[in-house]
Amino acid sequence: MSRKRILVTGGAGFLGSHLCERLLAQGNEVISADNYFTGSKENIVKLTKDQFFEAIRHDITIPLYLEVDEIYNLACPASPVHYQYDPIQTTKTSVLGAINMLGLAKRTGAKIFHASTSEVYGDPEVHPQKESYWGHVNPRGERACYDEGKRCAESLFFDYVRQHDVMIKVARIFNTYGPRMHPEDGRVVSNFIIQALTGEPITIYGDGMQTRSFCYVDDLIDGFLLLMNSRDNLQGPVNLGNPVESRQGQGFHVLEHSHQATFEGGPKDLLLGILILELSRFAAEVIFEVCGRLDRWVTSISWRDSDLPSIGARWYH
Repeated sequence: MSRKRILVTGGAGFLGSHLCERLLAQGNEVISADNYFTGSKENIVKLTKDQFFEAIRHDITIPLYLEVDEIYNLACPASPVHYQYDPIQTTKTSVLGAINMLGLAKRTGAKIFHASTSEVYGDPEVHPQKESYWGHVNPRGERACYDEGKRCAESLFFDYVRQHDVMIKVARIFNTYGPRMHPEDGRVVSNFIIQALTGEPITIYGDGMQTRSFCYVDDLIDGFLLLMNSRDNLQGPVNLGNPVESRQGQGFHVLEHSHQATFEGGPKDLLLGILILELSRFAAEVIFEVCGRLDRWVTSISWRDSDLPSIGARWYH
């Protein structure tokens, strides 16, 4: 198999760093382009030891001239805390970034993957949302810089197909969690963990009955690769996430004043223990307990104040 030269914009971010790691493991040459606004060099520092990995500090609102076989366009702040910090720049990143990356794909003949978002559906009146749903959106609200920027980017991708025959793949990403999440991104999983570890009250928005789906990052990257390598006429958009939704108040049971939390989940949720350590400077003992069926687990997480993280696991049958 010939080695592909692949560009990942936003390659030092949460999703981008996992994607770069996977692409390198498949034997490709990978170039990460990131301006490090929300991405971190720490996410990719171990990859720099690989001779086939290259990191470039670059803002995709500025054209980038490279020779590549494939492009994964992931660059854009994705949490409200970050994209509302500079909403004009957020829109530029989505729109100008799409124009620049599509221009690069057109010139080089590269196939290009675009990381869109479930936010293109706005405040949906249909649950769950199918790709055929056009959404219920507000083009003037505080979130519009992200939502409308991503919608415009999608339209550009399909216009480049119609006008220039560029090979595209468009994915709409739903809630994702895992190692290297930004601890201050304001999302449900990171908020729960940080608040529990710091002894703060756990925030349940609304009455806790609204539902969310949570997809583990490895599964999402599987989806990226499967879509990118699918038949040419499968362009998307394709929803990527966990199809099973749960209530915010379901699954996280915090024992107040005890430095302990328990939750129930599938095998992927065992890795939340590692995520807890990455999102905090606390040491934690993580106890995994088989509960009935082998595909369900109850995980008990306890922690103590410490400067040096440590983790232990005990298995019960």
